Amino acid sequence: MNGRAPDHLSLVLAQAAVNAIESAGGQAGGIYLRSLTPGLLRLAVLAGLPGPLFRPWWRMHVNRPFPVAEAFRSGQAVHLADAEEAMRRFPQLMAGLPFPFGSLYAPVFSGGKPVGVLVVLRPATPGKPVGSTDRRRLRGVAEELGTALSAIESAGTAVNWDEEPLPVQLPAGSSPPVRIGRFDWELESGAVGADDELCAILGTGRHRFPGTIDALAARLAPEDVYGLWALARQASDSGGPVVRRMRLRGPDGRSHLLEVSGRRDKGAEPGATTHLTGFLVDLGIGPVVAEAADRLPRGIFSLDRFARITYINHLAEEILGHPRSELVGRVLWEALPWFANPAYEDHYRAAMISDAPVHFLARRTPPPWLSVSLYPGHDGVTAVLTPTEQPVYAPGSVASPGLGLGSPADRSAALYRPVALAIALTEAVTARQVSAVVTEELLPAFGGRQLAIYLQKERHLYLEWETGFPHGFLDRFDGVGLDARIPGVETLTSGRPMFFESMQRLAAAYPGIPMETDVGARAFLPLIASGRHVGSCILGFDQPRGFSPEERTVLTALAGLIAQALERAQRYDTEAALARGLQEVLLPHGLPVVVEGVDTAGRYLPGTQGMDVGGDWYDVIETGGKLALVIGDVQGHGVAAAATMGQLRSAVRAFALSGHDPQEVMSGTNRLLIDLDPGQFASCCYIAMDPATGITQAVRAGHPQPVLRRADGTAEVMDLAGGIVLGIDAEASYPVTELHLAPGAMLALYTDGMVEESGTDIDVGIERLRGIVAGCGPGSLADTADHVIGRARQAADRPDDIALLLAARWADGAGA
Repeated sequence: MNGRAPDHLSLVLAQAAVNAIESAGGQAGGIYLRSLTPGLLRLAVLAGLPGPLFRPWWRMHVNRPFPVAEAFRSGQAVHLADAEEAMRRFPQLMAGLPFPFGSLYAPVFSGGKPVGVLVVLRPATPGKPVGSTDRRRLRGVAEELGTALSAIESAGTAVNWDEEPLPVQLPAGSSPPVRIGRFDWELESGAVGADDELCAILGTGRHRFPGTIDALAARLAPEDVYGLWALARQASDSGGPVVRRMRLRGPDGRSHLLEVSGRRDKGAEPGATTHLTGFLVDLGIGPVVAEAADRLPRGIFSLDRFARITYINHLAEEILGHPRSELVGRVLWEALPWFANPAYEDHYRAAMISDAPVHFLARRTPPPWLSVSLYPGHDGVTAVLTPTEQPVYAPGSVASPGLGLGSPADRSAALYRPVALAIALTEAVTARQVSAVVTEELLPAFGGRQLAIYLQKERHLYLEWETGFPHGFLDRFDGVGLDARIPGVETLTSGRPMFFESMQRLAAAYPGIPMETDVGARAFLPLIASGRHVGSCILGFDQPRGFSPEERTVLTALAGLIAQALERAQRYDTEAALARGLQEVLLPHGLPVVVEGVDTAGRYLPGTQGMDVGGDWYDVIETGGKLALVIGDVQGHGVAAAATMGQLRSAVRAFALSGHDPQEVMSGTNRLLIDLDPGQFASCCYIAMDPATGITQAVRAGHPQPVLRRADGTAEVMDLAGGIVLGIDAEASYPVTELHLAPGAMLALYTDGMVEESGTDIDVGIERLRGIVAGCGPGSLADTADHVIGRARQAADRPDDIALLLAARWADGAGA
């Protein structure tokens, strides 16, 4: 803003950003507004973070696969509790900001149209979804901002943004307030006049303070009393203007700063000091922390959230080679240009966004190397510096780092291009897909031409993928044992990456090893995931080249990422086949074809993420004149959930066929689940219907309410009594609701995957389903089931499976 007074729109946006961050427990955030360019959002406010470090995120097109764009497009809030959820839903976001953090995005409406998005960044809560309170608070701030923006638009000011983002400093975290008390001390009589604030600091009311130096001293520690008298004598004997200070401890134990100065009355002898005036300042813990930091054997400096240096201790001055007068108040990378290395800036971003400590090695100019630790907090970052020797990379490697690196700009580009690998690996399912992704993303990023991936099976390495090598050259290494002395094996067994800057270096380290060329370079990377040896990866280069310390670090980290993807792919290949088999066996192959007076139809739709089968099931059971409709949902996905689902389906069927009433069926299944798998739970809805009369008994265990469509086409969400989910309490009771299903009526039973949507209340989804059921025209029950499940199939992101079961009584005169 170039120092000018902020306009009304800027003030409204800044206040909303601060309110949003505080309401959702965040440490930073901002607001995107639409710009004059159609489809383009621009960051209007960035609070709690240095703007230049986040320049790539200043502009956002509404069609990009980012949470800001989705919130704007859909009009629905996006809540990401942790990095795992963010990587699953928005891998592009995590590729650019691969740090453990949580984030919330709330659309802002003005005049019924989306105009922007509120963003809050906060610490991750792994495995714990964003709470309803935080969601509600953020939604409230977004609604208030929308109302304010509507008023601004009504007043004739356009609500859009085409400038750089406004930087907003967040209010400091709560701390003891700074208090200043004033006093006047008449030395001869010992009388002390104190104001209200001084009395408050000393823990006494002014009306109870007798106004003597003895009374004041009684509120201090004994050692401070003697220091106070010594200070007073120094001031009184000085014979001229003098200011003296000392530290003392207050009644509450906190450190205070005392400042006194002398003055003399008119008519007093020259040089005679008759009064001391002073101030007692309660500074909380600030000065004590600074003094303590100066005594530590490490360099320490602190930054505010805009990377401005706010404090630096004596040792840090020595390490950095600059006095604090040159550093305090300046932005870190402006005061220390060597810190502007993109890798170091990325570490700073990590600390500020994730709110977790970050540790790395930095090469300053001039040397030495520094071990840097960043400790973030609400109001900024504390950095700890320790000089260290030049690190040794890749023990056992015959290559020396840093040769043939090119310009620093080229090096930075090479280091940051591999983030695309992280994006693409999230979508790779099989080992072949993972290998193809590595070929497409990793080789171009480092200028490689050859790639080979070997997987370890039964203590042998088998070639899974190759590209760029002469045809048949690698066959001689396929199936080699883990006792062979070749670099592809030794990098895996030792767990150390190996870098050879030339083929001559490779030949010297492994005499006699077959080589397809005598010109080039090689990198051998171990593929190890969670301590499990997955395999090894070989990168080949056409020309000799060095491997910088940064490149070695990145390649080693990427090898771990590839190993995890390959391990996941192997597990998927195995579990997917088993899960598909279980699905075929456990779900009903067909529902009863002819049941006099009733039609049934069932559908199953797997989720778009993870395994092909979850714990959802449905069933229709003929029980001697009655028809039992069953639908349930076991917690989780994959083989374990499918197996539990099969056991529960069998249990319900056994109880029903044994003639038990609905309440007994549910209670018995509940006890069985507790015996089978303590800690596992499931929801279920069981409805027993008499097809001839329509008399129905229904019981629920934590399952969503069915939808009833009447013969006239109207539909309602039923209100069936229910108990808690199965598997929690062996003594749980499950009340039965009796109702009558009239001819022409239809029941829709479903699992929660049908009605749940991220960022939306489940009641909204249930109401949407009710509308779909009500809108189904005349037609067969099969057509209705296809229509309902088809609407669910349109959702691009279905994190959960869906089971649907429809049952309808024939209208009078109708038939199947």
